[in-house]
Amino acid sequence: MQSAARWVVLIGLVAVELIVTSAGTWIYFASAGRVLEIDDVPAGSTALVLGSLVEDGTPGSYVQGRLDTAVELYESGRVSRIINSGNGTAAAGDEPAVMRRDLKSRGVPADVIVDDPLGMDTDASCRRVHDDFGLRAVVIVTQDFHLTRAIALCRAHGVDATGVTARCECATWTVVRNHLRELLLARPHALLGLPVQDVAFSAGPPDLSGSTLTT
Repeated sequence: MQSAARWVVLIGLVAVELIVTSAGTWIYFASAGRVLEIDDVPAGSTALVLGSLVEDGTPGSYVQGRLDTAVELYESGRVSRIINSGNGTAAAGDEPAVMRRDLKSRGVPADVIVDDPLGMDTDASCRRVHDDFGLRAVVIVTQDFHLTRAIALCRAHGVDATGVTARCECATWTVVRNHLRELLLARPHALLGLPVQDVAFSAGPPDLSGSTLTT
């Protein structure tokens, strides 16, 4: 019995390692060459800013960093529209509404901002960008540990996604925690949650010459 139990544990560990490795490989190739500097973002693009924790109507450190980067993209003329995608329920503090207020307080016009209160997770945000907003390309704004998975998921949903790494004045322990969560949980969950046909796409960087975002 003990020998059989050891085999079960060993097989389980191998399976977990295989899934983690496969997810990391998929995300690496799906996002290769697609993380851009602000100056490389095509003018007139649409930014997809992914939500995260807000507290008492105030953006948390991760959301604040994403909004800061979105403002920089707008002020540089690189983006002409900003989609705030997050959890719009009252229990979560209505992330898109908080994000909108922050952007407006810093001079971003209201008609530039689009709220997506049904972006409950990264997969939903990407799916809704394609299915509900009719976009075929976006520039995703989020922190580095999250960005490559977001690009891979949006591409799997038919969106020609690129991304810009958001700055973050975040506690070191939360950054380490999020990197581990991405590696061991979020990436495998993203891979396993996709229909097989949705994972098929060409690897490599986008053609930036024609990537101004259109509906």
